[in-house]
Amino acid sequence: MVKQGIEYAGGQEQDFDAAEKGLYDSTESLAVLAPVHEGSTPNSSVPVLSLSCPAGFKPPAVPEPAAEPARPKQKISRWLLFTIWFNTYRKFFTFVTLFNLVGIIMASLGRFPYAENHLGALVLGNLLCAILMRNELFLRFLYIIAIYGLRSASPFLYHWAPICVKLAVTSILQHVGGIHSGCGLSGAGWLVFKIVGIIRYRAIQNSAVIATGLITNILVIISVLSAFPWVRNYHHNVFEKHHRFIGWLGLATTWCFVVLGDTYNIKTGEWRTDTHSLLSAQELWFAVFMTIFVLIPWVTLREVPVEVEIPSPKVAILRFDRGMQQGLLGRISRTSIMEYHPFGIISESRTSPYHYMICGVQGDFTKSLVVDPPKAVWTRELKFAGVGHASAMFKRGIRICTGTGIGAALSTCIQSPNWFLIWIGSNQEKTFGPTITGLIHKHIEPERMILWDSKKRGGRPDTVKLLKETWDSFGAEVIFITSNMQGNDEMVRGCRAAGLHAFGTLWDF
Repeated sequence: MVKQGIEYAGGQEQDFDAAEKGLYDSTESLAVLAPVHEGSTPNSSVPVLSLSCPAGFKPPAVPEPAAEPARPKQKISRWLLFTIWFNTYRKFFTFVTLFNLVGIIMASLGRFPYAENHLGALVLGNLLCAILMRNELFLRFLYIIAIYGLRSASPFLYHWAPICVKLAVTSILQHVGGIHSGCGLSGAGWLVFKIVGIIRYRAIQNSAVIATGLITNILVIISVLSAFPWVRNYHHNVFEKHHRFIGWLGLATTWCFVVLGDTYNIKTGEWRTDTHSLLSAQELWFAVFMTIFVLIPWVTLREVPVEVEIPSPKVAILRFDRGMQQGLLGRISRTSIMEYHPFGIISESRTSPYHYMICGVQGDFTKSLVVDPPKAVWTRELKFAGVGHASAMFKRGIRICTGTGIGAALSTCIQSPNWFLIWIGSNQEKTFGPTITGLIHKHIEPERMILWDSKKRGGRPDTVKLLKETWDSFGAEVIFITSNMQGNDEMVRGCRAAGLHAFGTLWDF
């Protein structure tokens, strides 16, 4: 069923973290944080807030509409800018790559005996770790350990962990992509080192081992290069085709390389026929687990019915059966194996009959959802966790988003009364339609949200000031941001300078 609607302008869909990113501002009509939607907020007004609970809470005052004054650009120290840039992602990436680089140097100098006998294990161990850091099941497991490990069943010790521990764990969970990238690059580095050694002693090596080693090197290197930020962010389909399909071919040739390399005895120049030598090889089991974790998400692939609501020509609201817990994201596609795009999941509860995705139009895929609405789409039933999933670790928090970022933020505020919603946009009611605005007003009390209409109120707010006031009044422990790149950077820097704990959108570098 397709429901037609009215006007909209803007939206974006990207790679792995796009559902957490919200809106990429592709227009110049609004400054920095202002989404590209025009009009008024739901109910045609922004509530002036007053809380009866929790005790002592006084919400920030919302000023009357006025022309936005020119604000001086906030000065941020170079050290603070560096600490924001050198985040946990880059720390993980730097540590992993340097650690492996030291290992390669020691192996080349003959001071790493393990590498001499188990070079393949170092290759596959790194690649297995890279796969785990992007596996939906493994990441959900990490979140479960973190959430329930930092909470107690006792109401007196429910939030026993100090805030510094919860912030550190959240940062680790959000930035495990640094381990993924570091291990992927390091695995390719060890693979090159291995094939160079094989070629150096090619006189005693079998030609089949050399051939499969060269092919595996080429495929893995192409897969790694295709994931570089410029390719990933600006040529998504190129990234997806090469990183996924050539990566699968690389996995297949890795199997051949491992089996052939472990069964050929270079000392005798003969093939070993006993299965014990193969089954006892570490490389074989690394390859087995790599294959298992690559297959797990695809085993849950299903074609599911979907109802598309089109409240405006450039946004589609997709409704699926069954409820979901908050903070999850899902990938959808019109085909079974190509062009998967992630979006935030909105759901009232685990037991609700439906969950929703907001798809703003920018690329060909999302445009087709409006022009030719599907009756069914392909999706992985195993959803992956975004940073918002970590909200369950905190006593109280603020979820601020712009434009279509509401798709990644709304579930947290619907399912938890301890989270405050700030949504900055224009014409939300007309753009996003009655379904989304209805969910907001049904489940979030007026005193627990600020809906800012950029056009009606004369421009965007001073977001850092608004966040600071809400932080103090609501008693928040953390802020989760879902915005475009420029808005995200502005808010993260401002929050850090103001001493507020904030996690911004991650573009996976």
